[in-house]
Amino acid sequence: MRRRSAIMTTATALAGALALAGCSDSGAKSGSGSGSGSGSRSAAKAELSVSGSYIPQPVSADMAAGFLTITNKGGAKDELTSVSSAAAGQVTMHSTTGGAMREQISFAIPAHGQLVFKSGGNHLMFEKLKRKPKQGQTVTVKLTFATSGPLTVEMPVESATYNPSTGH
Repeated sequence: MRRRSAIMTTATALAGALALAGCSDSGAKSGSGSGSGSGSRSAAKAELSVSGSYIPQPVSADMAAGFLTITNKGGAKDELTSVSSAAAGQVTMHSTTGGAMREQISFAIPAHGQLVFKSGGNHLMFEKLKRKPKQGQTVTVKLTFATSGPLTVEMPVESATYNPSTGH
């Protein structure tokens, strides 16, 4: 009976080790694939891109809103930690829940997910504008993340009534 118990314990430990080894292999395969070729496995990481960015032409001369979608096709989460633009003295990030707007210091971007900034929801606020953006112009914005490198985005200025779902 004692021998059978020892065999079962060894078999359980071996199965656990194989399961863990299988998990680490599959994690490495689902990574970005940008290894150095030295045989070392790279950990999964975020793969960020931006789409649908725009700024409605502001009504006031000192403040504007901005909207965009950040998509993460990678296997690791990341976090948007700051936004800056030479067009504004400050760019802040806000969430809107139940009609109440709150400034946020960061936003999570889930692995294989999106962070959406849209009218009535999460949005950027361009404060202390150095010039009032006009329809047809673009505003350059730098997005800074917790682990990924920064992204620079050219945000077109659209009409104040622009609707991204219709393109008008």
